Amino acid sequence: MPKIAIICDWLTNYGGAERVIETISNLYPEAPIFTSIFNEEKMPSFKGKNIITSFIQKLPGSKLNHRPFLKLMPYAFEQFDLSGYDIVLSSSHSAAKGVITKAETLHISYCHNPMRYVWDDFHDYINRQRIPKFLRGFVHYALSDIRVWDRMAADRVDAFVANSNCVKKRIKKFYRRDSDVIYPPCNIDKFNLSEKEGTYFLAIGRLIAYKRFDLIVEAFNKNKLPLKIVGEGGELEHLKEMAKSNIQFLGRVPENELSLMYENCKALIFPQFEDFGIIPVEAMACGRPVICFAKGGALETVIDKKTGIYFQDQTSESLNHGIKEFLETEFDFKKIRAHCEKFSGEKFEAHFSQYVRKTYKAYNNNEFIFK
Repeated sequence: MPKIAIICDWLTNYGGAERVIETISNLYPEAPIFTSIFNEEKMPSFKGKNIITSFIQKLPGSKLNHRPFLKLMPYAFEQFDLSGYDIVLSSSHSAAKGVITKAETLHISYCHNPMRYVWDDFHDYINRQRIPKFLRGFVHYALSDIRVWDRMAADRVDAFVANSNCVKKRIKKFYRRDSDVIYPPCNIDKFNLSEKEGTYFLAIGRLIAYKRFDLIVEAFNKNKLPLKIVGEGGELEHLKEMAKSNIQFLGRVPENELSLMYENCKALIFPQFEDFGIIPVEAMACGRPVICFAKGGALETVIDKKTGIYFQDQTSESLNHGIKEFLETEFDFKKIRAHCEKFSGEKFEAHFSQYVRKTYKAYNNNEFIFK
């Protein structure tokens, strides 16, 4: 049996990328997980796993906010000694793919996105972070260095797997590499189909700038419809200051209560340009339509006027137009549920494990083609 190591950027909050790592770890339970930072309190599902952290773990504040340490991430991942492993599986949207491996070691990287804040989201990222003007020059300089390293680090990967066709296109654009698409896992069996009309609209996710919860709040301030927001993050206080009384912030909701939140909502609001987006799939597993921005991974998971409604621009006016269209459209809840079966955890496990076996065999037989 080949000896396997798993690499990921950080384990500080549970989201779609962390679900991929958990699933890969369950596929290969003997494999240690190498990561920059691990917050045990926020990640209870990783309790008992063999997790090896970098020196950043010991720096003050790292478990609460990884962003101040981004400049250290390349160095941190290059310090991991992976010379004793036959296969390295990295799950990366940041620096994890930059680990150094031996020539005999196969490195497969499951890419959630090329490093967003140094490539196509660079200028928007700087603007949304509300960075003081006197610091912007330094931030530009720091991110420019990371961009050069990121492009170089991509050449250390032997085979890329993209989490969507949207990301496949970005990998080709920024890394000049081909990739195969395997959709990330959604544990749809833990979500129950609901055929009743909900009483509120729902938004779920990490409350960070690019997720565009500000757009949701602005739209619902205008339409005055009931909205519940589930999630934590650095934008929480700012959003609360914006919001009117029809908007309720619930913070972090336990996994066992999440299905009920989906089941009882009218529709999920999803305004961000996401690489894939597991949350719309979870909503559809409950038979709930998704009102989503018509760009990115949502175009691969949501079917307009069948499982949800597209809105065309990231503005409150466009979102409210989409909500109006939703209220005038009838949906078949059972068909919505059936549509998301192809994104199940079982499908991911089968496709990913087969891909690893096939690629490792070709690598060992000198039949592997570097794309």
